[in-house]
Amino acid sequence: MMGSAPSRCRFGDGRLGGLVLRHRRVDKRALLDELKIDRGAAVAAPARLPLRWFVVIALLAGVAFVFWFVSFPKAEPVKAATPAVAAAAAPVAAKDSSVLDATGYVVARRQATVSAKVTGKVVEVFIEEGMRVQEGQLLARLDDSIPRAELALAESQLNAAKAGLDETKVQIRQAQLDLDRIEGLAARNLASKADLDRARLTLEGLQARLERARQEAVVAERNASVQRQLLSDMEIRAPFTGVVVAKAAQPGEMISPISAGGGFTRTGICTIVDMESLEVEVDVNEAYINRVQAKQPVSVALNAYPDVPIPAEVIAIIPTADRNKATVRVRIALLEKNPRVLPDMGVKVAFLNEEKTAEEPAAAAAVKPAA
Repeated sequence: MMGSAPSRCRFGDGRLGGLVLRHRRVDKRALLDELKIDRGAAVAAPARLPLRWFVVIALLAGVAFVFWFVSFPKAEPVKAATPAVAAAAAPVAAKDSSVLDATGYVVARRQATVSAKVTGKVVEVFIEEGMRVQEGQLLARLDDSIPRAELALAESQLNAAKAGLDETKVQIRQAQLDLDRIEGLAARNLASKADLDRARLTLEGLQARLERARQEAVVAERNASVQRQLLSDMEIRAPFTGVVVAKAAQPGEMISPISAGGGFTRTGICTIVDMESLEVEVDVNEAYINRVQAKQPVSVALNAYPDVPIPAEVIAIIPTADRNKATVRVRIALLEKNPRVLPDMGVKVAFLNEEKTAEEPAAAAAVKPAA
């Protein structure tokens, strides 16, 4: 009995262990079945979600379209845009009348680099860039110590020549009196013929000396005039009315018209431009020069101010061509003075059709009564 009890317990324990293992397998299968994905449900659920969003988006788009369609025509920016269209149409019409477009530069027909006639040291400068000067205005002054001394010497020589001239005149009067006395004595046979001839020759010699003194006085006067001019040349003056665009020298520097002193010697005091002589020069391709003629109307626009056209006309076509560039130079006059126009500015030029430009004023006059 004691020996069979343990065997039953082992049998009973084995059945119990088998039941436990079988129960664990059932539980695992149930868990695995729960973890499986139902593909039919997964496909059906996303199919309903985009449809909802599509309906919502369609409704919002419809509301936005209705709002835009109702409110936009009532806005006023449409009326404000009308002048802009008209303003943009005007340049197009002007461009249509152009027969040739070109580029060029503003140049001054009257421009000078002012310098001294002689080499000298600058003592004073009375101008600055941008200053407007009048014809004959003093621009600078050179060291005039030597010319002033030479002028004083020439004037002294002139005074000496005049004094010698006066002395000769007195001697001539004395010689004339002596000749008169000797002639009276000779008439009474109280003087010899030799004395009479000697008195006459003395008078003639003094008269010749008087003529020489006169010529010496003239030479002295001319020498003094030269020295006055040299002294005047020490003052540099404006040759014409204009604007100073460059100042080249300062007090203490040496200037020379031929720059004889090398790199340390200036050749001028300043550069003056006559703003009234500004015009435009354009190089036109020789293949299109037949479209340009004298007195042809032109529209000029500065590159700095492209929206401000300036009326102009052709002055002349230079009767020569540049073989290197195959161009012909054309001079253009500005019909209106504009303070914005400066030398060496770049410009755009439109050569206009004379027939169309003549028709535009007539069309404008015909439209005004109707308005």
